[in-house]
Amino acid sequence: MTNPRQILQSVFGYNEFRHNQEAIITDVLAAKDTVVLMPTGGGKSLCYQVPALCMDGLTIVVSPLISLMKDQVDALKLNGISAAFLNSSQHHADQQQVFDQIRSKQLKLLYLAPERLMGNAEGFINFLKTINVALFAIDEAHCISQWGHDFRPEYLVLGQLKTHFAAIPIIALTATADKVTRGDIVSQLNLQNFTLYENSFNRPNIYYYVKSKSDYYNNLHDFLTQHANDSGIIYCLSRASADRLADDLVNDGFKAAAYHAGLDKKLKDDRQEMFLKDDVRIIVATVAFGMGINKSNVRFVVHVDLPKNIEGYYQETGRAGRDGLHSEAVLFYGAGDVMKLKKFATIEDNPGQTRILQQKLQKMTGFCETRQCRRKYLLNYFGEQAPDDCGSCDVCINKPTLHDATIEAQKALSAVARLNERFGVGYVTDVLWGANSEKIRAEHKALKVYGVGKDKSKDEWKYYLRELMQAGYLVQSDDEYPILKLTEKSWPVLKQGEKVFLPKPSVLRTARDPEVFQQHPYEKPLFENLKHTRNQLAHHQNVPAFHILSDSSLLDLATYLPASLADLSLISGFGAFKIEKYGQPFLNEVIGYCALHQLQSRINLKQPKRQRKSAAPSSSDTKRTSLHLFKEGKTISEIATERQLSPGTIESHLAEFVTSGDLELDAVVPIHKQQAIEKAAGIYGKLSLKTLKENLPEEITYGEIKMVLGRQ
Repeated sequence: MTNPRQILQSVFGYNEFRHNQEAIITDVLAAKDTVVLMPTGGGKSLCYQVPALCMDGLTIVVSPLISLMKDQVDALKLNGISAAFLNSSQHHADQQQVFDQIRSKQLKLLYLAPERLMGNAEGFINFLKTINVALFAIDEAHCISQWGHDFRPEYLVLGQLKTHFAAIPIIALTATADKVTRGDIVSQLNLQNFTLYENSFNRPNIYYYVKSKSDYYNNLHDFLTQHANDSGIIYCLSRASADRLADDLVNDGFKAAAYHAGLDKKLKDDRQEMFLKDDVRIIVATVAFGMGINKSNVRFVVHVDLPKNIEGYYQETGRAGRDGLHSEAVLFYGAGDVMKLKKFATIEDNPGQTRILQQKLQKMTGFCETRQCRRKYLLNYFGEQAPDDCGSCDVCINKPTLHDATIEAQKALSAVARLNERFGVGYVTDVLWGANSEKIRAEHKALKVYGVGKDKSKDEWKYYLRELMQAGYLVQSDDEYPILKLTEKSWPVLKQGEKVFLPKPSVLRTARDPEVFQQHPYEKPLFENLKHTRNQLAHHQNVPAFHILSDSSLLDLATYLPASLADLSLISGFGAFKIEKYGQPFLNEVIGYCALHQLQSRINLKQPKRQRKSAAPSSSDTKRTSLHLFKEGKTISEIATERQLSPGTIESHLAEFVTSGDLELDAVVPIHKQQAIEKAAGIYGKLSLKTLKENLPEEITYGEIKMVLGRQ
């Protein structure tokens, strides 16, 4: 038997084993079963690859993904190791070639999926009994556990391995498994005399940050600008959002590309190759990207959507900083993601699995909302102790300022009490805020606490409810729909006026109801009907709904009630093409609603859209001078200094030419600012520049707002 250290040095080029790799390999070579928990980047693969090269015979590696198999085999071949895979992506001739290599003892490692190993009426198992199998390696072993974050029923068949190959050792490896999952792995694989090797889950070089998802693109843009020369991965929940975000980043000058399972195989391979070679700096991906990617200089991992569980989040963030250098993990968190993921976590006819998935989602939400050290939260989740302050997460770096929140606490706790501790965060928030919604029961609208929190936004009340949970004044049940309950700490606050001090809320961008910012009242039922019409059109044409019409356009339709196709030309978002393509279905919905409710069109209240002129003959010479200097390549600030005018005056000069069409908007206002302004205009309306300015980042000027609105 070859010496493991010799293999490590001669084949893989390392001088020393890391962590407990050597002890693991020693046990495997002694034919002992082993279970290995090792963080991403910790060197799990060597724990079975080195023994495979030391022993006589073939090592079978069970892997969940075709792409992962290929990556591993390609990497092994680059090291001169004879390895192959068998999966459904291969032609019959290619598979036969692999079988020939197995029979002639040319292979040391064979990668395959569990269904291939145990399928075909045990045909493949019987084939393996005719050859010399040295070791079974179960990669991503958490997939065998129903408690695991990526449970795959096909992995369950691996429990039969010990029945067929009692004397052959099994090594099960995973980067992410809590205590329950570890026990399930052992049980499902029928391991008896085994050794469990645990490594610390701590990745001290990764800094963890959670940021508000409100207006996330501008924050992301700033972050990426600061990391202009770094490689990173941005994770999205859906393929469509990955495509959109990648396009936006490319338009803003970043070297980015999308990667997901919906892309052509060659395109995926090309983009992965470009990323590995740093030709593309940023990959915008679904979770399809990353497993088996050994790029060591990934400096950041960003999640723009909430991950489904801590295990997946930990595994994905672990793809940063494999080289041990400073790296960052940024998660943009919005409460809306939780509701979306709850639907994904509901498995039809499987309440047990649904409960597991929703509990894991709740833990993930807790990570985002915690006021304790985020690293401690992560490590505690995996059963590992940690100090209270790591100094390298946003909670520890930015200690919150406490303020007297006794009044807010009394209102919130009183609402929970008056509702008999039977409702969740959303309902309690609506009661505090006094929401005029049909879902609020009549008897609850009669309570003294109904509307007692009207002075604050819904987002602020959700913030206070979360903080009260963090501080132990409230708890949330583990039900499918968690409800709020009081604790022993609640009563002194309610009965004796005990003071409550909570962290000050950051400035919150609140997504209020559209009617607050609409000049005229709108028909809310019609607004919902129009959304349904839009969704039907989007589904039929297989496009995102907002590509057809924005909510702002639907709001205009529900406010001004157009009665003809000609009227639609006055509605925001309706150009000639959209009127021709989509006008009639929306118009039919409006006309039908008006007939049913005996309403007249209000189109006379709608001001005509500003028409773009082909030239601006009324522009004065002084404005033309500003345009001329701008086209020469001078900045607004430089022009203002040269002409002894304010930057705002120069912007107003250029705005006129943007409106007239003599100057491209993109040349003056960056794309990310345009998107922020358009988004704000959709929420707050276009009639008050002051309102828009107050709800946009400080860096966006009045002049830039005027230019964007002038173009529309």
